[in-house]
Amino acid sequence: MKQKFDVMIVGKSYSLMTMCKASTMLSRLYVLSNYANPGIIRDADDYEIEDTTNPDKVAAYARRVKPDFAIIASEDPLAAGVVDALRKIGVPCIGPTQHLARLESSKSFTRNLLAKYGIPGNPIYRRFQDDNGLSEFVHELGDFVVKPDGLTGGKGVRVMGDHFTTIDKGLAYCQELFAQGGSLVIEEKLDGEEFSLQSFFDGRHIAHMVPIQDHKRAYEDDTGPNTGGMGSYSCADHLLPFLRAEELKAAEDINRRVGEALLEETGEEYKGILYGGFMLTRGGLRVIEYNARFGDPEIMNIASLLDTDFIEICLAIINGTLDRLPVQFRHQASVCKYIVPKGYPNKLPKGMDTRIDIQAALTTPDYGNRLRVYYSAINEEDGAITLTDSRSLAFVGVADTLAEAERIAETAASAVKGNVFHRKDIGTPQLIRKRIEHMQRLFRMTSERKFA
Repeated sequence: MKQKFDVMIVGKSYSLMTMCKASTMLSRLYVLSNYANPGIIRDADDYEIEDTTNPDKVAAYARRVKPDFAIIASEDPLAAGVVDALRKIGVPCIGPTQHLARLESSKSFTRNLLAKYGIPGNPIYRRFQDDNGLSEFVHELGDFVVKPDGLTGGKGVRVMGDHFTTIDKGLAYCQELFAQGGSLVIEEKLDGEEFSLQSFFDGRHIAHMVPIQDHKRAYEDDTGPNTGGMGSYSCADHLLPFLRAEELKAAEDINRRVGEALLEETGEEYKGILYGGFMLTRGGLRVIEYNARFGDPEIMNIASLLDTDFIEICLAIINGTLDRLPVQFRHQASVCKYIVPKGYPNKLPKGMDTRIDIQAALTTPDYGNRLRVYYSAINEEDGAITLTDSRSLAFVGVADTLAEAERIAETAASAVKGNVFHRKDIGTPQLIRKRIEHMQRLFRMTSERKFA
């Protein structure tokens, strides 16, 4: 009989909870979160609402419930040093220490790490703490990207041509960041298709997940402001329509080398998730960013496809034995669509009715079989589900084909009633064709290449 474990989740990840609940090795599940998430409240053995970025309060909860290990779901607790606090009281963690979490919390740390250890993928970049030399550098680049050198929830990056139209307007945004006491990274603007590759890492060994394409823009046809991610898809062949096997292998190699560089640079073993955000350009593969935890919404594609027992993976990460565990995913397609409040990513308008009705979505024919529902930043008040300012819940369709997975997700998402919206185009043939044609235009400039 397999040993069973008590697990603690820090953060609002219903997806992590579903992976733990699916494990044959779970005994009890404890959750510390910022929200009264109805899905987690219903299924957790113990649930407490608390500030997850306060290491002392997180440690106090751990002392009370005494978990065998903890999983850190979000970037803010990692940057705040929650893992350090839990380790001090003897609780192993899936998630890096504050020092190692700079991989996500500091754009310049990651860029410098890649440069120092000769890891391919860096664009031309430079960090600025003030405007000394800033104007000269951006004029030299022409088209450029401004990235705050810190955590912004996926909403702080500004791209020339998308968020500002002239160099002067880009410089004005830089001044705003300086006025807030922050530093920033300026990078050359890249052209290509983005995708995510997440990997489990135990400090020395790595196991890769499937590549996924996220959709950051709020509105259909990739328009509107940046968000934390409106949805994502993956393909049954564990590639993407514009991505070849050798390019995926190159991304896997970069993730591995980043993990090894962290050990050499800091002397600490990175235990958790290495999330590489990549862009395939006509000049090759480029690294857009790194996250130090599961991506959102990408975790929902992963949770819907993972075949290997998740708690067994966590134990292998903690014990440094990931090389002995085959990590496997089903060869099916998945499409995730987020339901968000009207006006997102802005704050909820005053006086807006925040109640939503999801019952019709939960009675679609595929619910409980090929349709997964993941609760996010919502609350339950007097039996009603209510919105917050953030993404509310997601529907993931899983099927043998991408078209069928998209149909399943769209049917459920369209059935939600309330002041919400979602991107109907994620995973559709029309948007996939647009991605392929984009890459065909880019590669035609350099060499012939066939796409799916």
